[in-house]
Amino acid sequence: MPSVAMVPPELELRFLDADVSVERRADASMVLRTEVPFEPSDALIHGYLRQWAQARPRQKVLAERNADGDGWETISYGEAYDAAARLATSLAARGLGERRPILILSGNSIQHQLVALAAMMTGIPYTPLSVAYSTMSGDLGKLRAILDVLDPGLVFAADAAPFARALAIDEMHGRQIVLGRDHGSVNGAISLASLLATPIDDAVLDRAQELPPQTIAKILFTSGSTGTPKGVPTTHRMMCTSLSQIETLWPFMRDRTPVLLDWLPWCHVFGGSFSVNSVLRYGGTLYIDDGKPIPGEIARTHRNLREVRPTLYWNVPKGYELLLPLLEADAGARPNFFGDLALMFYAGASLPAPLWRELVTLGKRTTGRDIPMTTSWGLTETAPSITIINRAALAPGNVGIPMPGLELKLVPHQGKLEARVRGPNVMTGYWHAPEATAAAFDEEGFFRTGDAVLFADPDDAAQGLIFDGRTTEDFKLLTGTWVDAATIRLRAHAALAGLIADVVVTGADRNEIGLLLIPAASHDPDDAAYRAKLHFALSGLNKEASGASQRVTRAIIMRQPPSFDSGEITEKGSLNARLIRERRADLVAALYSGSHPDVLLVG
Repeated sequence: MPSVAMVPPELELRFLDADVSVERRADASMVLRTEVPFEPSDALIHGYLRQWAQARPRQKVLAERNADGDGWETISYGEAYDAAARLATSLAARGLGERRPILILSGNSIQHQLVALAAMMTGIPYTPLSVAYSTMSGDLGKLRAILDVLDPGLVFAADAAPFARALAIDEMHGRQIVLGRDHGSVNGAISLASLLATPIDDAVLDRAQELPPQTIAKILFTSGSTGTPKGVPTTHRMMCTSLSQIETLWPFMRDRTPVLLDWLPWCHVFGGSFSVNSVLRYGGTLYIDDGKPIPGEIARTHRNLREVRPTLYWNVPKGYELLLPLLEADAGARPNFFGDLALMFYAGASLPAPLWRELVTLGKRTTGRDIPMTTSWGLTETAPSITIINRAALAPGNVGIPMPGLELKLVPHQGKLEARVRGPNVMTGYWHAPEATAAAFDEEGFFRTGDAVLFADPDDAAQGLIFDGRTTEDFKLLTGTWVDAATIRLRAHAALAGLIADVVVTGADRNEIGLLLIPAASHDPDDAAYRAKLHFALSGLNKEASGASQRVTRAIIMRQPPSFDSGEITEKGSLNARLIRERRADLVAALYSGSHPDVLLVG
């Protein structure tokens, strides 16, 4: 018999059932609006911290694994506000500002968030940068480029050792360096402890509450999956408005005190502007997950889920894929994970329908109640969401309806509907990049997302939208036929589940569609049994295909995995398919020659 838990009232989810209007224009474009009264927010992110420091000073806001890994270090709202106020007092006296912002090199940690909150209190923009740019990159090229664009006055890292090489490059000279640990190993560096010892200046705190909501809180850099990373100035109004939009369609958010266990990096909008800000807005607790959705580190997430009972859980599809078998095999972890869970949420990529069903079924079997899987769609430039699911049960692939206060324009483009968006949570332009800014907006001021969507129900926009891939991923065969690369990629993932880590669709200026297969880490490309499984799985790939624009004819094993340094892998871990096809031109040529031993023909 399954373990059935009582359903607490706070787990009864209330979604807002809203109408969506469709304005149809003479040029065949459409503008969608969710018909709910809405006003942009004038709140400040650090204002939430101050609110809960006064109301619940002893409640913990952040927790992270201690150095030994056998327990949690925590900080309360009262302690966090006091520490951020001391740091803000010190930062305010250091000649920093929009022209000299703060750069954070290290990943998620209590110290990281204290520096971020202090920066926001003083009106100094900060940039949390992907750790990979400073540690994994061979030439530190992206770090150098961002230093040139951002010109930070102060650079922070929680520990000197992992960032020693990055801190020693010429581009770091003349900048204030603050380190959480081992500052003595870097010439001229300042210890974070010395800043935390600064007496609080009440005038700094008074000014913090008077900042205009249009103040830039942080500058997030895009992943660079379609080119060089671009800086996105993100204001308090953008982020707080986004939180209000979510709450409008998810009114249950204000009914609970959230508890999150979350690994999502704060250098991205999902983790930094959704997870962290949701906790701060509702006075919750964020446990920083030291695991990641990769085979070697998912065990840490599993361990943490035996100790933390989340009320909301966010992850990327790969995280759920790796977590599912661990939960299925661990009867002790299942009730801890699902017991207080109100919903699961995924973003970053499409969640395969079989995985969706298995997770929801496991939650029902464990608790006796339905725990819905939800999602939204958004970008760094929209802080974060454009659409969100507002019903407990929608089909996999549905990304929901437009956020209140937004206008979503759909423009016919190569057989798809290209999505463009305008509203109070959308950036006004890239940081110091006028040409990129001009190209990013159309003549009406709508931001060009580069993504495509389609209606779940053409007769009822309130039934939500389906993500239809990126318009920049599609290509033409030699016949002039457009190929929907995103759909083929999803089909390949479903057919080859467990056999591949990822796949790149090829065929531009060719007669046929092919695949570059990246083997799963657990498989040997030279193993005859593995190759036989691949061939068998590929044989069923075209069962639902019709026509040359959907039919895959061949595949080849990619023996050299994608490279981060080259830009083939973005810092979010996603593939830059365009660049892979360009850099692996010889492999693509071998795929179509048919004579290469790693080519598998698809029947």
